[in-house]
Amino acid sequence: MNATNTAPAPIEEPLENTFTSRDLRKTFGKFGTGVTVVTCQTPEGTPHGATVNAFTAVSLDPPLAQVTLIRGNKAGQYLEDSPFAINIMSVNQLDVCLNFAGKPMKGSPAWRCEDGIPVLEGNAATLECKPWRIYDGGDHLIVIGEVIALEVNDVEPLLFVSGKFRETGRFAQGAPWDASGDSLAMGWFEGSTSFDSL
Repeated sequence: MNATNTAPAPIEEPLENTFTSRDLRKTFGKFGTGVTVVTCQTPEGTPHGATVNAFTAVSLDPPLAQVTLIRGNKAGQYLEDSPFAINIMSVNQLDVCLNFAGKPMKGSPAWRCEDGIPVLEGNAATLECKPWRIYDGGDHLIVIGEVIALEVNDVEPLLFVSGKFRETGRFAQGAPWDASGDSLAMGWFEGSTSFDSL
């Protein structure tokens, strides 16, 4: 067997960012999201909330949902050991959303409190959660809660795209799609070998 001399592969320098934080924020903003207000109680028992658009469904079994909070946000300090609600905002709650983002509304938001979890009234949907895990997310905290109760209302959700609040519009190409592509029911990532045309 002949041995061949090969030169070692050159070590590549790590890539450096060629973009600014503003560029990254603008790029992230192209991913349209809903808007949530995460609510919990302070140690003194006072309702507290923070507007968050970084919300993700994580798991059906166990039922898990994730929100990402700016590090240092008071809500992040309260969620480690306390139950909380993810209030999915409706189009009628823009003033409530802005209130918890630092622009006080006229009057006070309507609350109800169930089992120590303050919940806003008028939501498109609500997920009540108990703490499950908190992870380091750089300048944010990744908070995952186990869903223990939920409510869905027949109102349109508030959306956020490119730094602006929006409402839902017409269906893309006029046709609704009933299931997520990675859902168990669709089998999209479970070895499907053929796909039906639409």
